[in-house]
Amino acid sequence: MDLSRRELLRVVGATCAAAAAVPTAEARPLQRRAAGWVRGPMTGAEAVVETLLHEGVACVYGIPGAQENELWDAMKSRRLPYLLCTHEFSAAAMADGYARVTGQPGVLCVVPGPGLTNSLSGLGESLLDSIPVVCLVGDVANGRRQRPFQVHSLDQEALLRPVTKETFSVQNVGEIPQVIRQAFNLARAGEPGPVGVVIPYNLLIEQGRFNSPPLPPAAVPFDEAAARHALALMSHPRQRVGIYAGLGCMDYAPSLVELAELLQAPVATSLAGKGVIAESHPLACGWGYGPQGTKTAEEIFKTVDVLLAIGVKYSEVSTGFYGQPQHRTLIHVDINRDNLGRIMRTTVCVHADAGVFLSAALAQAEQLRRPPDRRLCEAIARERAQEIRAFETPMNRCGVDLMVFYRALRRHTACDALAFVDVTLSQYWMAEGFTATGPRTFFNPTNNQGMGWSIPAAIGAQRIEPGRQVFTITGDGCFLMSGMETSTAAREDLPVKFFVIDDQSYRYMQELQNSAYLRTTATILARLDYRALAQGWGLAYQEILDNGEIDAKLRGIWQHPGPVLVRVVTDYHGRPVRWIDAVRRRYINELSPDQKVRFMARIGSRAVRLRADND
Repeated sequence: MDLSRRELLRVVGATCAAAAAVPTAEARPLQRRAAGWVRGPMTGAEAVVETLLHEGVACVYGIPGAQENELWDAMKSRRLPYLLCTHEFSAAAMADGYARVTGQPGVLCVVPGPGLTNSLSGLGESLLDSIPVVCLVGDVANGRRQRPFQVHSLDQEALLRPVTKETFSVQNVGEIPQVIRQAFNLARAGEPGPVGVVIPYNLLIEQGRFNSPPLPPAAVPFDEAAARHALALMSHPRQRVGIYAGLGCMDYAPSLVELAELLQAPVATSLAGKGVIAESHPLACGWGYGPQGTKTAEEIFKTVDVLLAIGVKYSEVSTGFYGQPQHRTLIHVDINRDNLGRIMRTTVCVHADAGVFLSAALAQAEQLRRPPDRRLCEAIARERAQEIRAFETPMNRCGVDLMVFYRALRRHTACDALAFVDVTLSQYWMAEGFTATGPRTFFNPTNNQGMGWSIPAAIGAQRIEPGRQVFTITGDGCFLMSGMETSTAAREDLPVKFFVIDDQSYRYMQELQNSAYLRTTATILARLDYRALAQGWGLAYQEILDNGEIDAKLRGIWQHPGPVLVRVVTDYHGRPVRWIDAVRRRYINELSPDQKVRFMARIGSRAVRLRADND
């Protein structure tokens, strides 16, 4: 119940007098967790923690503050692991990284106002990338405790609404377990995404008696009639089927591979779906199937008659500015009805969970089965071998050829290593050249919401996967956004290897600007002393300055038991970026005739300048 100030002082006095007779939260035995029920007397904060434990949460990320200190104390008392970060954007990215690795909702806990606003970019990435996250916000007081002009008293729900599937606001202490369970169910249900839970701080200290049961899992959709139509199209023996698989297939990788083998179907993935099929598999073609992705996929999918796109969105980044080729027959399967038929001309839209659809397809195995296609597998192997030869042939004039580096990095990491890639130009080389060996091993922010995402995301993953190799590929511009978070890895002795691609520029923007404007603007960065930064933040340091050093340096880096900051000095000369080239062509094609004339006139006038006007 709510207390006045005088009542609160009287209660505090009585509590102090009786302290010796009442066991503390640390000494008090925990309530027995029976079949997921939250039962018994406890504070709101304790009810939050008990519910999180029932949901299987292995770590909460964030920064404590006045409005949710009670919750952090309860986490310690009830032994729910947590990780302090340096910035709330990092808390959101850490929860996101946790979710991508485990497939279960990641959790962050932040104060209202600045704590929440700092986390919004990370939550936006989770929303657009379909990642389940639960954001707990300790709000200003409500009820009788509510007063004007409380610190951090922004409209938390309004801030959360654009970057979440839904936001819940707790009104009384008894609601806490069920509201948090609803948030977890919704974060996982349908197309996954972040959900907000706002809890006024007075409810965290209020006592309640709870008898809260677990919620049943959300139902999954399955349009049986549309699925039958799709399977009939796929069963035609003269039609070659190709599979384009996205993140929605990540937890059904064995079924996806089994279906591909039944159909003798080549498989390409979206960026987010990379790893859903091991890229060493004879039917794996890489990512994308257009000019922006892997060349093998582009060539092989030219022979596809029926395309099965499953658990995937045709988003701008993954399609290279909507440049994916159109197939005559396209079957689109997705758990979110709103994603179906949005970009591509679609023959059949199947509103279904990817796992349910794959099970239905495998139940029709005899109708779908094709004889082994040796010529297809040979063609894929031939195209892939040609690509790899090009990847491993240095093209740089100085420094490190990044594609050569990424190929070496694959050789020096374990098969189950967790690779985190940032919003860098070279993420597309990494997607082409670094071979993913299985699901949930390769991660990048595919909607480019959060520069610097990979550093905290990798730390969040390493916190719950202490025995696995974890590394990041981060541009120097992205490093400026979140580099201080490496001090968290040092403080906690989390052995993440942080590879920073150093070219002293926003190279991504330079590539986009140079072709359109024949100069760059606001893209050149400060020259940093990475060795001094590593020393100041408590990390080991290494640098790779040319191709000849790569193998020896990587061996030493992986032998070091703690976190390492690695500067990789690079030169982009001569190495084409397929994604950039495809987007540039697509962008030019969409310009009107007048716009093309104006662009060409501007470029022509700048071409005669004797000195480059770059900054």
